[in-house]
Amino acid sequence: MIDPDLLLHGYRLGVFPMAMEDDEIRWFSPEPRAILPLDRFHVPHGLKRERRGSSLEIRIDTGFDEVIRACADRPDTWINHEIIESYNNLHSLGWAHSVEAWSENKLVGGLYGVAIGGAFFGESMFHRVTGASKIALWALVERLCARRFTLLDTQWLTPHLEQFGAQEISRALYLHLLSHAIDLERSFV
Repeated sequence: MIDPDLLLHGYRLGVFPMAMEDDEIRWFSPEPRAILPLDRFHVPHGLKRERRGSSLEIRIDTGFDEVIRACADRPDTWINHEIIESYNNLHSLGWAHSVEAWSENKLVGGLYGVAIGGAFFGESMFHRVTGASKIALWALVERLCARRFTLLDTQWLTPHLEQFGAQEISRALYLHLLSHAIDLERSFV
């Protein structure tokens, strides 16, 4: 297991771990870095309709282990046993969190990440029902805004995140934003 102090120190420095194919843990600090500006989060029109008509229930931190394991359950993943164990430990210490979409008491989508100060470091998301991970992301942004977070780190830009307004910024700008965000007194829960 990765020491929790090392993990948190890494996030504060702008680096995060990933497991390679041989299960070796490597640390990354992408250039450019992707963030999702909380004040410019874009909700696609179809998602608004989908959420209004959805019976999904959003829960926070009720199934963290199940979320991270669902995120790892894909052919190509960077989430191995050591990552699962390490983030479950961070969750038990109050640093890692999950936003979950439930339908009829079954977990159908969600995401997890790490919160330090006013920064949330998104790690991974999954869905078993169309739109569930998108609705969980929207719920995450609402929560972060309500609690006055200033930074949502998505690590890399993907077409999926780009539709919500995610953008790439230089590592230097990211580190500047990070240094201010982690010093804020904020609580995710």
